[in-house]
Amino acid sequence: MDLSAIGKAVLVAREGRRLHAYRDSVGIWTIGIGHTSAAGPPLVTPGLALTPAECDAVFDRDVVRFVASVRAAVRRPLPQHSFDALVSLCFNIGPAAFARSTLVRRLDDGDAAGAAQAMMMWDRPATLIPRRGAEQDQFQTPYAVALPRARRTDATPIPAPAEIAPARPATRRTVPRLPGVAPAGPGPGWLARIWVALGGRPRA
Repeated sequence: MDLSAIGKAVLVAREGRRLHAYRDSVGIWTIGIGHTSAAGPPLVTPGLALTPAECDAVFDRDVVRFVASVRAAVRRPLPQHSFDALVSLCFNIGPAAFARSTLVRRLDDGDAAGAAQAMMMWDRPATLIPRRGAEQDQFQTPYAVALPRARRTDATPIPAPAEIAPARPATRRTVPRLPGVAPAGPGPGWLARIWVALGGRPRA
């Protein structure tokens, strides 16, 4: 299983996108889409800057690591929305903390409801609580029921990426008008009229 397009979009919204190095809420140097030195290169130092393309490339590389961590830690099958929520949590708290968490132990015991409750244990600093609430909602709610929010307090969910948006209803196909054939809809003799228009001989 991999991170879905919806899961990726909501993770980006939760992490934000910043092209210059900054200290996060607990003082860790961060850049791009939630990238820290613990996730691998580049080493984040004061004054570091990324281009938009570099930012996206670093994020794509980071995500692979956290997806693999969730796969390794959780042995039971998960629906897509739950898997995406766990990748978001793992991205925020780190693979080691995720692997030894109460959440993972409860999942391994088949206690999905208890695992959802355990997500809220990771509530420090307090500014993370709205994000944890949104991750909990995402974990419990299929995308067909409701799209996830970046934070539980947000007024609207993250829009579905275009490639997975609902398809437009099929439009009614029209039959091209042939010369000499009346535009009337199907009715008695309509195939015969088309046959004659194409050069066929009328049948007796």
